[in-house]
This record gives sequence, structure tokens and C-alpha cells, in this order.
Amino acid sequence: MPRSKSKSVSFHEDVTNDTFHLSEMKISDVKGSAEKRTMTLIGKNVCHDSVYINAAKIFQGIRNKKPKDKMLVRYGDDSVSPALTFEDEYSQRVSYELAFNALKYQELLEEILLDSCVYPCQSIPDELTSLLVVMLYDLQDRKFEAREIFDEEEPVAEVRKIEHFLYSFRIKLAAALARYRIKHDALSIEYILPETIRKHEQRASALPLCVWINTFKTSLQDVVRDLKNKGFTEVESVSDFNHYTYCMDQHCHDVLFFPSSLKEELLNSDLFADCKLLLQDKSRSLAVHSVQALLNMDGDVIVAHVGSHLTIAHMSALRNCSMSRVFVCGVKSSAKADELRNLFNHMGCENIQLLYEDFTEIRPTDPRLQNAKVILLIPQCSGLGFSNPIDFILSEHGDAGLLKDLLQGSVSKDKLCRLAERQLTELMHAMKFKVQAIVYCTSSVYPEENELVVKKALESGVEGHKLKRFRLVPPVFPTCSNPESCTDFFFRTELSEMSSGCFLAIIAREKDSSENVSVQDILARAASKGLLGSTAEETRDNDKKQWKVTEHGNGVTASGTKPKRAEFHHHKVPSPSNINTAVSVSKAVTKLRKKNVSQPVSYVQPKKPVSPAAGTGLPRVLKHAAHLPSIGKVHGRQMLARKARAERKKVVLKPVEIVFPPVISPYVCPQPGMPNSSSYFDRTGARSVSDRALPPPLPKSGQTNRAKESAVAVRVLKLSSRFTEK
Repeated sequence: MPRSKSKSVSFHEDVTNDTFHLSEMKISDVKGSAEKRTMTLIGKNVCHDSVYINAAKIFQGIRNKKPKDKMLVRYGDDSVSPALTFEDEYSQRVSYELAFNALKYQELLEEILLDSCVYPCQSIPDELTSLLVVMLYDLQDRKFEAREIFDEEEPVAEVRKIEHFLYSFRIKLAAALARYRIKHDALSIEYILPETIRKHEQRASALPLCVWINTFKTSLQDVVRDLKNKGFTEVESVSDFNHYTYCMDQHCHDVLFFPSSLKEELLNSDLFADCKLLLQDKSRSLAVHSVQALLNMDGDVIVAHVGSHLTIAHMSALRNCSMSRVFVCGVKSSAKADELRNLFNHMGCENIQLLYEDFTEIRPTDPRLQNAKVILLIPQCSGLGFSNPIDFILSEHGDAGLLKDLLQGSVSKDKLCRLAERQLTELMHAMKFKVQAIVYCTSSVYPEENELVVKKALESGVEGHKLKRFRLVPPVFPTCSNPESCTDFFFRTELSEMSSGCFLAIIAREKDSSENVSVQDILARAASKGLLGSTAEETRDNDKKQWKVTEHGNGVTASGTKPKRAEFHHHKVPSPSNINTAVSVSKAVTKLRKKNVSQPVSYVQPKKPVSPAAGTGLPRVLKHAAHLPSIGKVHGRQMLARKARAERKKVVLKPVEIVFPPVISPYVCPQPGMPNSSSYFDRTGARSVSDRALPPPLPKSGQTNRAKESAVAVRVLKLSSRFTEK
């Protein structure tokens, strides 16, 4: 009988001695096994009655069926799929793990029942055989010790009946197990499993923990700081792991990896409790980052299946800084919608909209989805590329039949055809939407679910004549950001000790070469690929800081408003070696101005302003340079009469625009109210012969360039003097 935590059940002395000897037998001797058990979440003496019931229902649907002539242990009818009700996520996981273990050791457990003569039993009907097998595995896993029962637990009559029956025959059952191990020369029951299954479980147990950072709650910098305070050290790659270490992912900038030995410690940390870090397989992070790289600033996303709520939350976090919405299809019920809303609110997601219809039931012209740009399609698949089948079933709402397929090492042909047909239907339906791209991702190892589905969809021409055709595009990760360097259009990861297996394909609509792409879209895509060191907002802020528009200190325009100027905060003062050249040019300019003031000035109005000749190397006048009142306008009225008398004698000259190189006079001191960082020419600009304002000084260049500019300026002065004398 089981012992209660509040009321102890007394046993006879012989039962106590027998239990002691049974414990010494070490039925599942972990010390003798060189391999580590993966199903460690099933705690000893903690299974509730409801867990046994659910585990028996799952096992009934996935058990190995034998021909009737070879069937020695008979099970009840499994034609109708039983309904499963779980108290919480923990009980759900334990139920699936218990059913999976019963499936792995089904032959062993049936042999124990027959060898111990416990089965058949008239008091136990065939409908309870699945419950008998499941509870037998749990009993031997506890080394045939009694189970702890809590007073608040609601008892189930069938469970208590089977438990009392097995416990009464525990000695015979233990002896039958010992004979089976001796017969197969197995140190523990793990060695009874096929080698392929044992290797698969070894890979799953050694797989690094993959987590992504929830930017609704924290940032990469804060997480790195918190990990450093907790004693973690960042390393280059997974191969460098040494207990309290972690590394960054090479494809996704918000994904981290930790050693598998730290799983329990990390899940109990505040980073996970506050939803700052979320545990999920990397294949789903690859999918959402592919979507992010294809989107512009305000494009919406359609998630075709509910799948894992973590995938939806990750997509929402990546679109947090935009006006995008994430539409999730296939919610189906209000209860499921309320459950998802509570999960998303707990993680801080705010840009998610739930749709009750299945994806294939939604029309491509649905007005709710007209701003959608990318569809994320993660269809139901065989899932044999996933390392931990229990995680895949729980997170992706997968079929429990995956457990049976994993043990068999393959998927039946009929099941594979059904899955591939459904995947093709969904992908072709997605191509009818007016979206820019579709991201197709599976956890399958079969080409029938991967490449062949994509190729058949592209060859179907389901887009019609009104929409542009889809084509395969290379992956959009930073490691393959150059399309010309990508030789494979499909992205794959093989199942290994480092990662689970996945398949990823991206199809996008063909674009015209003349199609315009906005600057915002280019910056958004470049930032998503990690090609920009800073965001577009930071770039615009830097530009605003570098070019400040300030009011002039002294002058006021004719309209009564103060003129504005462009201030160069990063202006560099010329070296002393260039001052002599600048002084000579400055004196020539001053002398020429005096000469022009003392002589009548003739003006020729050209129809269009003439720009400096191309290739002369002369700087152009900036549009935003400050313009001073010209000498001609000041003396225009006084010279009007003299111009009229000299009209006939005037020689018509070709309009010439003279532009001098920037110069700085060393003897000019800052005026009151003038900042020290700006020179006189920086504030007012020098005037040429034609009384045009010169541009502000350019940054410092080489000695050779300044010598060339000075020589050109001298030649221009001589040419101007000749025209003036004439």
C-alpha cells in the first residue's frame, strides 16, 4: 500500500526486509551506467493520480500493436482518441514522459508481467492494461518503493486499485526484472534500448540550452551585465563551454547559448522568472529573424499557425520598434485566446492580434491583412529533426505519434504523404496573398516535406497573372548577407550534439529593376542584417548634432529677421605652414576690393547663373552660405547716371563668376559675441570681385592641394585685373 505523508501505513517486518533487499538489487543502477538518463523531470514519489490517467491514455494511442496471434498482453479499444485534461504544464510534461518511457520499454514491461504470473488477472479488464503498464514502469523506476500521497490530492479509484495490485506483487515483479537483465546482460534497463535510441537521447541531453532575449523586458546589454554579476563568462563558441559560460549565436543577435548542465539553475533564476530570457529551440529563432530581415518599417506579419506561443512572442519582440502588427491564425476558441493573451501580457507583448479562423479559411483579400508583407509558415511536420520529442510536442502542439516514429526511426509512407499534401496546400494558399515574401520552416528530415513542397508550389503558378511570381531567395542571415556568395537557396541544420535539425526556405516576389525602394526600407533591412553599427534614428540624431542652424550674432535682414548660418563644429584650423599663402591671397583680395570701389562698376545680368567650369578644381558656392549686401546695390543709385552716359562706350563682357578658395587670416581676432571655435570667415564669409559670398572654410587638406588652390587663385586675380583695366 502507498504511504501517506500525514498518515503512515505500517508494514509487517517481512515486508520491510523484502523492501530492503529489493533496494539493494538496484534495478536501475545509475552508477553502473555510463550514460545519463534524459527523463529526469519525473521526480520520485510525486506523480498524482491524474498524471497516471493521462499517461495511460497517451500510451494507449501510441503503443506498438502486434498481430492477434502473437498478442499475449491485450489492451482495450483505442479507436476513439481520448480527451486529455492537464492541471498545469508540469503535469502535462510528466504525463508525456511517463507514456514515452512506457512505450520505450513496452516489451520489457510486458515480459515482466507475464514472467511474474501477475498477468493475466481477471480483476483487471483489458481497458486498464495501459494503466497497468504505465504504473509498472513508475514502480520499478522508484525501485519498488511506495508512492507518497498528499491529502489534498483527489483520488482516482482505478489508479488506487492498480497501485494496490502491483504493490502486493512487488517481489515477484522485481525478480522477473532481474532475470530479464541477466538474460540480456544489461547493467541497467537503458542498455536494453536500441543503440540509435540511446545515441539520440545522449545528443538531446548534451544539447546546449538556446535562449532568446525578450526586449520587452530587458536588453542585451542588461542581460550581459546581469550574467557577469552572476559569475558567467562569455566565450567564443559552444566548444569553449566550461560550466558558468555562455556564447552569442552567429545568426541571431538576440540568442544566447548555455551549457546543458545549467538548465535547472537557469530555469530557477530571476532572468527566467521575469521572462527576460526564454528557452526555445534555435530553429524558431532562425525563422522569425528571417521574417524580420524581409520587413520594412511598418509591414504586418501573418503567422499561419499558433504553434508555440514563444515563436509568436519572439516575432512580436523583434517588431517592437515599428508600427507592425503580428496576426496569428487558428486560435479557434475564446478559451484559447484568453490563455494566449495572458501569456503574451506576462511577456509584455502588445502588437499581437489573434484570429479564430484557420489560415486556409482566410481569404487573401481579407481587409484585416492588407498591410501584411510577410507570412511565416511553420506547418505541422514529422518533427524527426527535433532533438527532444517531448519539447516538440508540448511547444508546437505536435502529434504524440512522433514518439512512436522516433522509436521506429522513420515515418510511415502514408503519414508522410498526408503531411506533405497539407503543407503544399498551405504554402500555395499563402502565395495567393499580396505579400512580398513567405518564410517556410519545418523540423523535418525528409525532402518530401522540405524542398519538394517548395518546388511544387513554385511550379504551380497559383499566383495567377495579376500578381508577380515568387522565386527562391538566399537566406538573409549576416553570415550569408551577400546573395552572390550563397550557393544554396535552402538553409539547413543537421541534427547533432550542437543543434536540432531544421529546414528553412524563403520565397519572395520578383521585383522590377526600376522599382523604387525608400531609404527607410533600406536602413531597416540593413539594420536587421547587422550591417549597420547604429540605427537609422541614431544616424539622423548625429546629423542634427553635426549641422546646427543658429542665428547670426550681428546682422539683420531687410525683412527684420535675423539671418541663419550653418555652423561647422568640427572645423579644423590650418597648420602654420599654410598661413603665408592664405595671407598673400587675403591681401590681394583686399587690394582688389579697394580698386573696384574707386572705379565705376559695370554689371551684366546673365539669364542663368554660370557655374564654375568643370574640372577646374574650384570650390562651388554653398547654397546655405550667408549673403552680404553687394557693393553694386549700395552704390546703384549713385552710379545710375554715369552708367547711362557710358552705355554706348561700354564693352560687352562675358559673364564670369570668380570663386576663391577658402582662406583664413591669422590676424583676425574673435569679435565680441563670436564663439572662439569659429573664425571670422566662418561667420561672415569672404566676398569675391562679383560680391558673392564665399563658402565656409573646408576641412584641412594636404599641402599639395593648398598650393594648387593658391596658384589658381593668383591666376584668377590676374585675369580679373585685366578685365577691370579694360
